Amino acid sequence: MANTKPVIYSDYSDSPQFLKEFLYYMQTIKGLSVRSVESYYIDLKLFFRYVLQKRNGHIDNDKISEISIINLDIEFLSNISQSDVLDFLFFVMNERGNSAAARARKLSSLRGFFKYMTKKTNQLEFNPTENIELPQNKKRLPKYLTLEQSVDLLANIETSFTSRDFCIIMLFINCGMRLSELTGIDLKDIRDDTLRIIGKGNKERTVYLNSACMRALDDYIKERNTIVSPVTEPALFISKTRKNRLSTRSIQLVVERCLKLAGLDGQGYSAHKLRHTAATLLYRSGGADMLALKEILGHEHVSTTEIYTHISDEELKKAAKSSPLSNFKKSKKE
Repeated sequence: MANTKPVIYSDYSDSPQFLKEFLYYMQTIKGLSVRSVESYYIDLKLFFRYVLQKRNGHIDNDKISEISIINLDIEFLSNISQSDVLDFLFFVMNERGNSAAARARKLSSLRGFFKYMTKKTNQLEFNPTENIELPQNKKRLPKYLTLEQSVDLLANIETSFTSRDFCIIMLFINCGMRLSELTGIDLKDIRDDTLRIIGKGNKERTVYLNSACMRALDDYIKERNTIVSPVTEPALFISKTRKNRLSTRSIQLVVERCLKLAGLDGQGYSAHKLRHTAATLLYRSGGADMLALKEILGHEHVSTTEIYTHISDEELKKAAKSSPLSNFKKSKKE
């Protein structure tokens, strides 16, 4: 049986007790992944160190990581103001080059922490993040493979483990799952024409498999089971040499190798771009409306999914500009 014990990135031994308790709460009660909790940990440490430097009257970005926060207490937290939060966001933008998206993530971390300290545990009376809006983040259109490129990608997969690598690409490009979701699939998660997926926040969803995915899975599983027994290793995608679950990095390398075989390397495509490809092809084919696509992708809010509706609009705009009359100007009569 595979070891399901979560990997702990940090033991938070350099953190004050109130921060440790918050981080453990987010992981054990709220069900956030270790990676997400690690992001909270990093963001909050930087903020507290910034405030300590600010209190001492001098901000030094080069030395901020050396500051200890182990002795911080509730009195320190109670004196943090909205001004401290705004100054911190300016600091990470100006001194650390943080984008709007990065600043929004840091503010979300602070919001989550101070909400916990005020609403959940009542250790603080004032939440300094209230009424601070998230930094505006310009939404970029997702990069994706065209239908023709997708066909080329699938048609050119010839590797030392072709059935596995073909199946990986097929699931990515049809089901739109995240890299971590595909990595975590076990054989028992496949039930007839459905696949059980564990997404962000340990949320479970069901993905329906089309005939191409089912054929790819059947071909791969027959070969997979000659390498290692499902009883010994429950993971769907395995290493042929180590006979255990492929890591996320190994699957990224599979995707990179397959992209190279199709002549699509060096163009910014990745496993995550294959997720965008699946969503785009589903939406443009008319096979999925916004609500269906939201469920397929495992988005919490439909607003996250709406970015895929702008792709066709962008292409229409491009088509309009390509008209041979687009630059016509009426000459002035003398």
